[in-house]
This record gives sequence, structure tokens and C-alpha cells, in this order.
Amino acid sequence: MRTTSLAAGATALVLAMTACGAPSEQGGGDGEDAPLRVGVNPVPHGDILTFIDENLAEEAGLELDIQEIADYNTPNAALVDDDLDANYFQHREFLGEWQENGPDADLTYITDVHIERLGLYSEDTEDIDGLDDGAEIAVPNDPANLNRALRILEAEGLIEIDPEAGEGATENDITENPQDLVVTPLEAAQLPRSISDVDAAIVNGNYAIEADLAEEANVLAWEPEGEDYVESYANGLVALDENVDDERVQKLAELMHDERVLEYIQDSWEGVVLGVDSDGEVVEDENADDEGSDGEE
Repeated sequence: MRTTSLAAGATALVLAMTACGAPSEQGGGDGEDAPLRVGVNPVPHGDILTFIDENLAEEAGLELDIQEIADYNTPNAALVDDDLDANYFQHREFLGEWQENGPDADLTYITDVHIERLGLYSEDTEDIDGLDDGAEIAVPNDPANLNRALRILEAEGLIEIDPEAGEGATENDITENPQDLVVTPLEAAQLPRSISDVDAAIVNGNYAIEADLAEEANVLAWEPEGEDYVESYANGLVALDENVDDERVQKLAELMHDERVLEYIQDSWEGVVLGVDSDGEVVEDENADDEGSDGEE
């Protein structure tokens, strides 16, 4: 997830993407009788919501209007402008950053759905021990995911990070770097395209899926699952505070934890994406590649 800065044209982009009437107080034109307008990133969020729409929604009496949005800035801005009723693309850390830097709006994180694991990928190196001294490793440049990426390198014994850096560690907080690795922050969306220009890259799960990195590159390490892994980095459903009790939103939140959805996630992305059940527990993929970090639990 990238650090959000409100793009000047965000609202115009959403208006161009939607064809809805003026929203009601519940944010959906005709209130709870209208389709629920949900903004999603295409992969895996859009795929998961499409599965729900095609297999579960009608039976639950829920009509969805799925609006795919490729960037990370627009979906929250669209909630504030009442151009969406809910969105599904972000984790709590990103939402917190957005609310600190965005407009005065109260957005509520409703429920966890899945985790997109960060992975250390390389086109040329086959395992973590094969990284040469001075190797360049590209990492996401937004604060939440930069810290996550550095923790992968730390878990693999490649670097040490100043303990005082906490959850906001950057490349400047590296205190030990015995192999003189060059850590290069880039925008998350650029990482798959840049992997051929560096020795390795730590890539967000959604972008790794889009670029088919599990097939096109070697996975050197997975993100370790720490104590607060789900709480910090699960992607979930978000709405304005005033819309949290909307019956349509609550129905969707329930469907997101249906066993068929969890099975779909497990079958579709081979451990790059992990489902989260209604108890907040990660549903592990028994067939996932265990190569890399032994922090995987």
C-alpha cells in the first residue's frame, strides 16, 4: 500500500467511473434498496468480490455494484464524497495513514478478509544465500510496507534495524548491513516492472499476482507472520461511520467469511493470498511454498 496523497483529480475520476444517482443518507441512491457500491482494487479484491456476487449474493438478497479502481488514493476519497458505499482494498495501517493525511472524515474498518503476503522475489537468484555482497533490493516506499519489507530482510538475518524505529522503520534505521546491501525504495506498483533491474525485490501480494511472479521469478522469502500480523496487515471492508449499520454492508461482511470464499482464496493464489476467517485467524494454504522465512506459522 502506498502512502496516500489526495490526487487533485480523484473525485473527477470516480465520477467518470460511476453512473449512480445522488446518494441518500445511507450512501446508495435509494438507500438499502439500492445496489451496494463497493470500490475495489482489481486483484485479488475484485476477483473475490466477483466470486461473492456470482455465487452468494443473490441467495443473501444482496445486489452488488462492483467498481474496480486501480489506484490507492481514490477509494477512500470516493467514500467521503458518497460516490461509494464501501471499499475493499486496504489494511488498517494504510487506513490510519490515510486518515492522518486525508480530509476530516470518519471511516470504519469493519472486518478482515485476506492478507496479501509480501515476498522477496528474484529473477536470477535461486535462494536467499545466493544474494551477493552489494546486491540491490527494491522495496515498497510507503511507510507501512517499507517497514514490513525491512522486517523480511531482518528476519532472514541480512540486516539489523534500530529497535527504537518501531513500526516506522526506514532504510535509514538499518544499523547492521554485513553484505552492504543497497535498499532502494520504489512505488509499490513499480516493483514488478523493476525486478529485472535489481537483484531482488520485495513485492506486495496484489502486484505479485498481477505480474505472475510466483511463476516468473524465484521466491527467496515470505513475510514472517508476527503476533499482530492480521491486525496490522489484513485487507478488509471499510465504510463511513454512518454506513456501518447499513444492512447491505453487514450482509457483505458476513458473506466475506463464508467457507466458500475462504476456499476460493486458498485455491486461487497458492499462499500469496491468505484468507482470514470470522475469528480473525489466518486460513493457511496447506500447499503453499514454505521456502524462505521460517517465520511462517
